[in-house]
Amino acid sequence: MKSSTPHTGIRILLATLAALALTACETTGSGPAAEAAKPAEAAKPPEPPMTHARAATQCWMSTEKGSSGKDIDKRADVVTKCIDDKMKAAKAAPAT
Repeated sequence: MKSSTPHTGIRILLATLAALALTACETTGSGPAAEAAKPAEAAKPPEPPMTHARAATQCWMSTEKGSSGKDIDKRADVVTKCIDDKMKAAKAAPAT
């Protein structure tokens, strides 16, 4: 007594063809679909120009992190020197 039906051979043939078709697919991720799926790398925005206010903000933040235990007058002196250094460096740097 045979347990398979006439459709079993067709099913096996279709499953084999489907498996062969899938093995032909590219799975390395370098095809056009993979390129479309990648998020666009955002270009880093240009650094804004150094202003006195921006320099003061950066210098105060750095002194808060590094020497928050110091007297406020001493920190102000450090910030003033930092601002002067940043502004000199900004003037010396070529404009892009």
